[in-house]
Amino acid sequence: MKRRDFIQLAGLGTGAMMLPAFAMGKNVAPEALLAPGLDVAVKKRLADAALNAAKAKGATYADVRIGRYLNQFVVTRENKVQNIVNTESYGVGVRVIANGCWGFAAVVDAKSEAQMAKAAEDAVAIAKANSKLMKEPVQLAPQKGFGEVSWKAPIKKNAFEVPIQEKVDLLLSVNNAALTNGANYVNSVMFQVNEQKYFASTDGSYIDQDIHRIYPQFNVTAIDAQTGKFQTRNALSAPVGMGYDYLQVNPSDKVTGITTRYNKGYDMLEDAISAAKQAKQKLTAKSVEAGKYDLILDPSHLWLTIHESVGHPLELDRVLGYEANFAGTSFATLDKWQSKNFQYGSKEVNLVADKQQIGSLGAVGWDDEGVNTKKWDLVRDGVLVNYQATRDQAHIIGEKESHGCSYADSWSSVQFQRMPNVSLEAGKKPLSVDEMIKDVKKGIYIIGDGSFSIDQQRYNFQFGGQLFYEVKDGKIVGMLNDVAYQSNTQEFWNSCSQVCDERDYRLGGSFFDGKGQPSQSSAVSHGSSTTRFNGVNVINTARKI
Repeated sequence: MKRRDFIQLAGLGTGAMMLPAFAMGKNVAPEALLAPGLDVAVKKRLADAALNAAKAKGATYADVRIGRYLNQFVVTRENKVQNIVNTESYGVGVRVIANGCWGFAAVVDAKSEAQMAKAAEDAVAIAKANSKLMKEPVQLAPQKGFGEVSWKAPIKKNAFEVPIQEKVDLLLSVNNAALTNGANYVNSVMFQVNEQKYFASTDGSYIDQDIHRIYPQFNVTAIDAQTGKFQTRNALSAPVGMGYDYLQVNPSDKVTGITTRYNKGYDMLEDAISAAKQAKQKLTAKSVEAGKYDLILDPSHLWLTIHESVGHPLELDRVLGYEANFAGTSFATLDKWQSKNFQYGSKEVNLVADKQQIGSLGAVGWDDEGVNTKKWDLVRDGVLVNYQATRDQAHIIGEKESHGCSYADSWSSVQFQRMPNVSLEAGKKPLSVDEMIKDVKKGIYIIGDGSFSIDQQRYNFQFGGQLFYEVKDGKIVGMLNDVAYQSNTQEFWNSCSQVCDERDYRLGGSFFDGKGQPSQSSAVSHGSSTTRFNGVNVINTARKI
C-alpha cells in the first residue's frame, strides 16, 4: 500500500479494501453511525476521574483523550457496487508525565470512572518504569487551560446523514459518464471520516471537537485495442475538511482552463467526463523529449511536491533524527535554520504552516495536546525561518509555546508531532495562468499528481503527474506523455520565478499520510496557486520493449 495514498498504487477497487489501520474498528450498520456519543457532562466526569487518579499516583501532568471515530467507505467499479464499509471505534487514551517521563495507557469502550482511573494508574506506572532509561526529563512548553470549549468543522451537510443510495447513485453515474465518453474501465470510491474527540488535561482544558473529512476519488482507464497500450487518469479532486456539500458546487466557483477545477467544491461528474476524454488523448500524445524546461505546475500537482520537499523535511523530529520511518530524516538541519540566511527557495517562495484554514484537512480548533491552533511561517522570502514543533519540542528551537501540531489517529495511539497544513502563499501581484504561460518559451504545464520518489533526507526527488501539455512560445501546442522532472529541494524551490495570485489558489492534500512505528495515518492539506519553475530537468519515463 502506497504510503501517501494507496489509491495511487492499486486500483481503487482493491485499494479501498485495504483500509488503513486507523479506519478499522467495530463494523456497524450505517444508521448506527448517526447514534449520538456520550454527552459532554459524562465525558468531563470520566476525564476528571482519570486526571485525579494520575495526580494521586504522582503524575505532574496528565491528559485524557476520549474519542469516537466513524468511517464510511463506498467502493464501486463500472456498474457494480464492490464494497460498503462502516466502522465505529470508541475508547480512551491517557498520557502522563511521572518522574519526568512519558507514560501512556488506553482502554476500549471505557464508560466507567473505575476504568478511567485504572488506565491513568497504568500510564503512571509505565512512566515510572520508563524513567529509569531516560537521559533527560520531558520539558513541556507552558500551556494555559481553556476551560470548557468546543470546535466543530464548518460543514453544511453531514456526509454521514446522506443515504447510502444517494452516494451509490452518484458514483455509478460517475462511472457511467466515464464509460460513455471513452473509458474502458473505471472505479470510484468515497471516503468519509468523522472524529468526535474530547480532550482534558491537568492544565485546565476541557475541549470537545467534531471533525469531518471527505474524499471522492476515481480512476479511469482507456485502452488502445490494436496495440494493447493503456492510459489512466485519476480524479483531480482534493480531500477536504468539509461535509457532503463539497460535492454540491456552484458553477460560479469554476476555475477555467484545460481542465475545469473548482475553488470551493468539486463536480465529480464533470471531472469524470474530462478524465475519460483525456485518458484517450494520452494514448496518442507525443512522448516528451528529455531536457530543461520551465514548468507550470497546477495546485492539483504541486501539493504533493510541497508535501514531500517542504512538509516532511520541516518536521522537527525528523530534523533532530528522532524520527526516520517512512519519510527518512531531513537535510534541513538546525545549523541551516540558525544561520538565518539559508535560502530554501527564491524570493517568490513563502511557505506557511496553518492549522486553521477553513475547509482544509488539518483544520482544528485545538491539537491533541490542547494547544490552540495557529498559522506561522516556515519559509519567508525564500529563507528558512521555522519548523513544526509540539510542546516537548518547542524549547529546542527557542519557542515559548507549541505550534499546535500534535495528533493521534486513534484514542489507542500516542499523540506525536504531525504535519500541519503546509502551503505556498499566492502571489501578491495579479497574475493568471494564461498570463503566466504567455511568457514561457519552452515549458510543460503539469496537472494532477502521479508517481514520485524522494531520498531519505527529503532532498533529491522525481515527480510525475496526470496530464502534461507542451508550451512553445507562450502557447499550449499539445499533450505530452512519459513526463517526470528531477531536481533537489533547494535547487527546485530556488528556481521558482512566478506564483499566480489568490484567484487561482486551491487545496490539494493527503487523506492517508503515514508516519511513525507503530504507524499512524493523518490527513493534511497543501494549498497553492499555479506556480512557475525555470530550467528544471525533465526525463522521459517510457520503457522500450
